[in-house]
Amino acid sequence: MSEIFVESVQKAAETFGMSPAFVGFIIVSLVGAAAEFAVAFSAARKDRLDMSVSIALGSASQIALFMAPALVLLSYIVGPLPMSLQFWPGAVTMVMIATVTASFITSSGRSAWFIGALLIFIYAVFALTLYVVPPAGQGAG
Repeated sequence: MSEIFVESVQKAAETFGMSPAFVGFIIVSLVGAAAEFAVAFSAARKDRLDMSVSIALGSASQIALFMAPALVLLSYIVGPLPMSLQFWPGAVTMVMIATVTASFITSSGRSAWFIGALLIFIYAVFALTLYVVPPAGQGAG
């Protein structure tokens, strides 16, 4: 299934002129976290916002603190070239904005519809930025 997904995403990326960064940051992350999104939406509909937020932030923390370093270490054994944790400045800026936003939103302990709209707007700005201005050295698909 994953091979079929990767092939179809590569063809779609070429067709729509998507950069590899856009595909990795937006498309793959949305599809890969679909099950978590479903559970978080279900919890939010049942007025369990604490559970919904903890699912979202827990998943992001797991990727940042475990998966990224583990993949770097595995790349020395399995991969053709070793990976590094050196990110381009735009990615660092996006992570910093996302971290500050998540901190502000979770520190109050309250929520409203416009906070969710703000989060969706920030994600859309990140997606548009990655689509229109790909990282240096990464042309369209």
